[in-house]
Amino acid sequence: MMHRLLRASTVAFGLLLGGLAADVQAEETVNVYSARHYPSDQILFDLFTKQTGIAVKVINGNAEELMQRQQQEGESSPADVLITVDAGNLWRAQEMGLFQAVKSDILEKEIPANLRDPEGRWYAFSKRARVIIYDPAKVKPEELSTYQDLADPKWKGRILVRSSSNIYNQSLVSAMIETDGAEKTEAWAKGLVANLARKPEGGDTDQIKALVAGLGDIAISNTYYFARILSGDDAELKAKAEKLAIFFPNQQERGTHINISGAGVAAHAPNKANAVKFLEFLISPEAQRIFADANNEFPVRAGVPPAPVVAAWGDFKADPVGVTALGKNNAEAVKLMDRAEWR
Repeated sequence: MMHRLLRASTVAFGLLLGGLAADVQAEETVNVYSARHYPSDQILFDLFTKQTGIAVKVINGNAEELMQRQQQEGESSPADVLITVDAGNLWRAQEMGLFQAVKSDILEKEIPANLRDPEGRWYAFSKRARVIIYDPAKVKPEELSTYQDLADPKWKGRILVRSSSNIYNQSLVSAMIETDGAEKTEAWAKGLVANLARKPEGGDTDQIKALVAGLGDIAISNTYYFARILSGDDAELKAKAEKLAIFFPNQQERGTHINISGAGVAAHAPNKANAVKFLEFLISPEAQRIFADANNEFPVRAGVPPAPVVAAWGDFKADPVGVTALGKNNAEAVKLMDRAEWR
């Protein structure tokens, strides 16, 4: 009887240990604070869990909210990874001490040096170009050339662009400061403002909609907004947008302005190893294809093609300026734009 009881106890104890092990396995997680709001990102998270067994727990919000939350949480923050759009936001998070440096041979090999923090605090995982969308019925492509040319009086009353409070525009100006200097860039911004077709309002999609409505002749937009319309379900808008064309500025010199989505390991990540695995996954060919196909962004990893709608625009020369400059020059860019009355 005693022997049977001992055996039963041993079995029960083994089952308990097995259950505990299963619970530990089930609790393998990576906590992601994400300022990206694209349905495609859930595909990324699900694929990472499928490949690694590590569950992705996501808290969404805008960049400012998530950075403030992480800062207020301090050392007790559950965040393992912070994902956000625009190098300006990544720089700001870096300056707030929200990232820690990590070293990864995979990340350093696959992500170009100009698309990551030199100290390994954050890395780019997708790219977007800020381009000119134009109406060929009103604008000939040979009339277009550079961002700087948009300050020419020939464009008076013809340009559509969103507010200066938008980080995408701030980063474009920051890149111009890095290349042309603050004085020339401010003169350019004043010329651009003088050429606006209307007071800035709405997002990039709204600029394209205003273009098809005839409210202007050219619009400044990130590429994926245009691609989203061209591959979207709004048949009427799509048909009108198909009559527009895309132009990549500055091809005879420095190249078209590039910005990024990126991520870094949180300063007090409780699951640091999982966080690094997650970042390495984001640069994998499979994940890069999702960035490209599901959200029409440009892959960072070489050899991964863009989505067909994007590939149809052809190759272009990208500005090689390090995206850290977009954050470094942000404060100066904001003041400059304010002086230019870019509201």
